[in-house]
Amino acid sequence: MSDAESYSLVEVEWNDARAIALRDAMDAEIQPRYAGRATDPDATTRALAVDPADILLTVLAVGPDSRPVGHAALRQLESELEVKRVVVLAEARGHGVARQLMAYLEKFATATGTRRLILQTGDRQPDAVTLYQSLGYRPIPIYQPYTDAIPFSQCFEKVLPKS
Repeated sequence: MSDAESYSLVEVEWNDARAIALRDAMDAEIQPRYAGRATDPDATTRALAVDPADILLTVLAVGPDSRPVGHAALRQLESELEVKRVVVLAEARGHGVARQLMAYLEKFATATGTRRLILQTGDRQPDAVTLYQSLGYRPIPIYQPYTDAIPFSQCFEKVLPKS
């Protein structure tokens, strides 16, 4: 059994308490990297806000002890599906959990007939950039709502196979 196989994936609502806790842990880790970087903090907050009504899928990776260690979601962003809030807790990194989460999102999107996924990350998250590129995501221009609010964004797309 590979490391990733010891984690099960569970679909939950965006507002599930476990999902919220994982997103809060991500914020606590990431925010110091960007402290003082935003030119307009209110615009940044608006750009990063997620309306739960736009979420199509939220999935958690749960360890053998039933503790959630990873999170990923897909949201409808105009005519696109966007990967949101991929996080794996530090103690579970290096075991393929993020890859397992991304594969789940991609399989879901493919089943809906989606032809590509897009995502945004920051330039101070090289670990995320490395992961996405290793999974076949290619750089694209910054898209709304990040264009003006977070000009240091790094955006990516992955063309999905036909289902």
